[in-house]
Amino acid sequence: MPLANSSDHIIQLPTTPSIDPEKVNASKIAREWLLSLEAYLSKTRPVLLDGIFHEDSWWRDMLVLEWDFHTVNGIHRIECFIGKNQPRVRLGNFCLRNGNGKCKPKMENPVPSLHWLTAMFSFKCAFGCGSGVVYLTQKSEGAKWKAYSVYVALQELHHCKERLGSRRPEGTVDFTDGIHSRPTWTERRKIEVEFHDNSQPAVLIIGAGQAGLNLAARLKAMGLFCLITEKNSRVGDNWRKRYRTLVTHDHAETCHMAYLPFPKTWPKYTAKDKLADWLEAYASIMELNIWLNSEVKIARYDESSKQWTVSLLWDGVERILRPRHIVWCAGHLALPKIPTFPGQSTYKGVVYHASEHADAGQHCPNGKHVVIVGTGNSGHDIAQDFYEHGARVTMLQRGGTYVLTEKHGLPLLPENAGIDDNSDSVPLEETDALSESLPWPVTLALCVDLTKQIATADKETLVGLEKAGFKLDFGIDGAGILRLIVSRGGGYYIDFGCSQLIIDGKIKVKNCPEGIAGFAERHLLLSDGSDLEADIVVLATGYDNMRESVRKTLGDNVADRCNDVWGLDDEGEIKTVSDQIFLHLEIQSIADLDAHNQARFGDQVVIPIFGSWEEACLFAESIRVLWLCKSLQANLG
Repeated sequence: MPLANSSDHIIQLPTTPSIDPEKVNASKIAREWLLSLEAYLSKTRPVLLDGIFHEDSWWRDMLVLEWDFHTVNGIHRIECFIGKNQPRVRLGNFCLRNGNGKCKPKMENPVPSLHWLTAMFSFKCAFGCGSGVVYLTQKSEGAKWKAYSVYVALQELHHCKERLGSRRPEGTVDFTDGIHSRPTWTERRKIEVEFHDNSQPAVLIIGAGQAGLNLAARLKAMGLFCLITEKNSRVGDNWRKRYRTLVTHDHAETCHMAYLPFPKTWPKYTAKDKLADWLEAYASIMELNIWLNSEVKIARYDESSKQWTVSLLWDGVERILRPRHIVWCAGHLALPKIPTFPGQSTYKGVVYHASEHADAGQHCPNGKHVVIVGTGNSGHDIAQDFYEHGARVTMLQRGGTYVLTEKHGLPLLPENAGIDDNSDSVPLEETDALSESLPWPVTLALCVDLTKQIATADKETLVGLEKAGFKLDFGIDGAGILRLIVSRGGGYYIDFGCSQLIIDGKIKVKNCPEGIAGFAERHLLLSDGSDLEADIVVLATGYDNMRESVRKTLGDNVADRCNDVWGLDDEGEIKTVSDQIFLHLEIQSIADLDAHNQARFGDQVVIPIFGSWEEACLFAESIRVLWLCKSLQANLG
């Protein structure tokens, strides 16, 4: 297990008295607490929070009290945070959501020593409305119920509502001056997409993957003109061009797109080509403006005009655009991390990065020695592909890897609980809010017990792997898959069959913590002095930090003012590329951190104070796109 440090935010969960849910009127307690919070927020003079918050409470805020994501820990810090912003924001009008199932206030027992009352609520503020979740606990039996954690998230701006239902477009052809013919829908779409006659997109989105398409659809529904630039020749090629056997590792119910969910007949796990075709169809149905075969050559931001000047090639023709905003949706797998080694130029075999793998059969591998460097998702999938084509496969492992099985471990993740049960249907956005509501340090602390439960369920597989020489890693503090994703965006494998091949000795494992020393003509030389015969070497060595992807496209001037990604910041939010360095550069490279919340942020969009209604639409919509767009676990190699 890796050593922890202060930036890992390892905390101790509170210990609460055991409570019989049948003896608790959860709705009454939650309603009274919301009334107390409303009374506190209405005070014009500073008042202490100790009547409704515990000393070590949490407040997680998404675009409500400030135009940013914040996690605030400790009652005195919460008092300061609220006191500084409440006069301007005027948060209030709380209303308890007292529906059925997950929406109804209820007692929960997330770990043996912790009982809390969970309740959802809605609110209004000066800028819009949103939803929240409160977790109430008691210090001792019969003590007053106080907030252990509170979550608030802005979901809609008062003056920038989506064009849904009665607000939807008419769809008729507008009348003209009687001189020019009225354009048809097809003609209007052509005009919209081409952005001629000084027409400019308000937002330029780089990348037509799940994040880019979702954001464009949402902003279009709010009346904001967007353009997506995509280097591939077809929407969905970011999936279509990956290896032949790739299938998503997430349940279809956790991967819906905005406004257009998968049909109920959709398979649980989606083949990469099927998903690619769905994204392509989605882009067409939602009438999104996309320039395929396009590439940004240079982008500069003018502080005085608050505008970008972007030079790009579209089908070989240079175009100059001047958007107010650029949103980076190129994903965290845009730039492969490809190491080189001594002697590689004299190697007589084939060596390539996992990003270039299409089909093991292309290499006629029957009987050949294949070494896979890396033991994440992609490494396992590629190893299994080569084995099924008759190769003699060895996986080279430097450090431990977390493994959970699709059959036993995956269903235990909270987002998968009851996912196939239609009897307790909850609106997706409310499920998302619940999934996102706890601060990351609390969520990760809960994962320690969850990881133990998963390990028990997967015991047979894990014991077998260790006997085969495969090293396991349960993450910092033993918090499992979510801690590994938050910390490094990888380091795990969701087992869809390769683990049994390792257990049975059909795929070999070689451990060498020091890694590769170099290449000989037909061997891979290891730093421990040993070697591996290798006709083919596949480097499943992951991808570079998203900051370097930004550098490659937008240049050093932008990238040098960005941050590296992964890990938690001082507050306990995930570190992001864009830390308010540019008012108009937003990063939406979504990694899969949780399934049922429709893409927790692998790289959050950081929201600065807006200066126009366009910015308000873009920034407020960012939080919802984080819930409604998904970069699937199969992408995390």
